Amino acid sequence: MYEGPIQDLIDELGRLPGVGPKGAQRIAFHILNTDAEDVKRLADSLREVAEKVRFCQRCFNIAETDTCRICADSRRDQTAICVVEESKDVMAVERTREFRGLYHVLGGAISPIDNVGPADLHIRELLTRLADGTVTEVILATDPNLEGEATATYISRLLVGTDVVVSRLASGLPVGGDLEYADEVTLGRAFAGRRRLNEPHQ
Repeated sequence: MYEGPIQDLIDELGRLPGVGPKGAQRIAFHILNTDAEDVKRLADSLREVAEKVRFCQRCFNIAETDTCRICADSRRDQTAICVVEESKDVMAVERTREFRGLYHVLGGAISPIDNVGPADLHIRELLTRLADGTVTEVILATDPNLEGEATATYISRLLVGTDVVVSRLASGLPVGGDLEYADEVTLGRAFAGRRRLNEPHQ
């Protein structure tokens, strides 16, 4: 245990996701040995994020105003919503340049082991957005793991009997991957999403 500000910094860094005690100590001493001007820039960035960044009141993506830049863009396709777990997933989809609709960020995925249920996510707000009939397709782009699958299944069941088309992003084996290392969810999705390469002779 160190004393004073350095231990306080280590403790705070250790609360970050993916940073263990040794990693927190390493980062703290890196900051300690960094030029004071660089440390000030880091502190200013953290303060600015805390003061200026918020969540869009419509889709819950990160924003600097009440509405994020995507929701505010009238050129976006208003009839399609891509549902993702976190704001970082919005940026991942945007990088593909394949989707020009709107987004809805759930704020996580259903995970009983972590005490996260449907009520803890922005599912109710999604249903409110669909109520006026403008949206005709909901694309479920939750992670291809057990939690993501459970969340996608839950939402798709809620939309049974509506006029909204519900689709799920295709997922399967990565190019260059080995079959033996694929988990059962990935392999199962690969089978479900298989496509025909030829047509049988009649």
